[in-house]
Amino acid sequence: MLGLAETSISGSLPPSLGLLKKLETIAIYTTFLSGEIPVLGDCTKLQNVYLYENTLAGSIPRSLSNLQNLRNLLLWGNNMVGTIPPELGNCNELLVIDASMNSLTGSIPQSFGNLTSLQELQLSVNQISGEIPSTLGNCRQMTHIQLDNNQITGAIPAELGNLENLTLLFLWHNKLEDNIPDSISNCHNLEAIDLSENSLTDPIPKGIFQLKKLNKLLLLSHNLSGELPPEIGNCSSLTRFRATDNKLTGSIPIQIGSLKNLTFLDLGSNRLTGFIPEEISGCRNITFLDFHSNFIGGTLPVRLSKLVLLQFVDFSENVIQGTLITRLEFKSADGKYSGKFWKVPALEIALNLSWNQLTGDIPDDFTVLMMLGILDISHNQLVGDIQYLAGLQNLLVLNVSHNNFTGRVPDTPFFSKLLLCVLSGNPSFCFSGNQCFAAEYEGKGGASSSKSKAANVATVVLLCMACALLLGALYIIISSKKKWAHLGN
Repeated sequence: MLGLAETSISGSLPPSLGLLKKLETIAIYTTFLSGEIPVLGDCTKLQNVYLYENTLAGSIPRSLSNLQNLRNLLLWGNNMVGTIPPELGNCNELLVIDASMNSLTGSIPQSFGNLTSLQELQLSVNQISGEIPSTLGNCRQMTHIQLDNNQITGAIPAELGNLENLTLLFLWHNKLEDNIPDSISNCHNLEAIDLSENSLTDPIPKGIFQLKKLNKLLLLSHNLSGELPPEIGNCSSLTRFRATDNKLTGSIPIQIGSLKNLTFLDLGSNRLTGFIPEEISGCRNITFLDFHSNFIGGTLPVRLSKLVLLQFVDFSENVIQGTLITRLEFKSADGKYSGKFWKVPALEIALNLSWNQLTGDIPDDFTVLMMLGILDISHNQLVGDIQYLAGLQNLLVLNVSHNNFTGRVPDTPFFSKLLLCVLSGNPSFCFSGNQCFAAEYEGKGGASSSKSKAANVATVVLLCMACALLLGALYIIISSKKKWAHLGN
């Protein structure tokens, strides 16, 4: 064994390394190696090549195909270029190929279908093109396929359904088309599927939701259509389900309430209708709930008060009606008790109910949201004053614009620093010093009145533009957090 891992060694590997015919393991990873990998074809005893996290350049040597005992080839995190040599398909003992995070081009060799002992194929973050070879269906021992962040085209081969030991399938951020093959449901050991950011079409196969071990299903940014099937309730291990930015239709199935382990549910930017089912209260571990930009109606579910771990809610850009005061008495095993929608103490990231059809006052229940950082209830038909919001001392962002609020804006340091646009559209608002929106626009006639009115309008326009930039920055921050959540899972 040649072991110099996690040292400050630099320079290139000497060509004489290829003369060590009895060498079994090269472990020189997380160092400062550069240059190219020398010819190792004569090291016929070599079983393990661990050269990851260096700055190696050049291409993967074709001479590696002579290493009939090679089991692990780990080259990730280098600067390697060129194509993957098809000759690697001759290394019948290979268990792991990991050449992620390089600059490899070309296609995945069809000959990889000969590697019947292969367990992990990891080629993420390269510039690989072409199609996924259907011959990978012959690799019956495969547990991990990670081909994300490439330029792979074509359809997902139905033959991948032969891989009964597969636990992880990451194909996100490619150029894949066509549908998700039904055969994927034959991979009964699948725990994580991420097919996001491709151009997949048609409905989500019902069989996917029969996978009892599946805990992550990420299908963001496609052209997926059809309805979410009631079979989703059978996916008992599911913790994260994201299908935002698709063309899903129909209503949210009530069976989703059976997902006791679900922590992250994102169905935003689809064409969903109906209402948010009360049964969603069965998802007791959920922390992130996003249904924004759909056509969901009805009223706010009163049983959301059961979701005591909920931290993020976005129901914006729907047609939800009713009031924010959602009291209810309902039966439990212990008898009757009352619940209130807002009594969710963990709600600390964001609550976005903007662009709906909500009416009524802000309830006093809002005062319990002491940890809330972002609140957007703009573009509704809410009335009354906003004094209850003054107690939300952790607020960083607030938007109550375009409602029918009245009364005085709270005289606190936070409210004094708010841009006018997040309060605008409420003509009866008043500020400290008896200054009211309505008074601002009352003209007294004459040229001076017209000039004053024009100046006020110009000021409002400029402030609203500044506010739009602020909200745009906020959107980028939230989208970035979602993206990092995606990358980290």
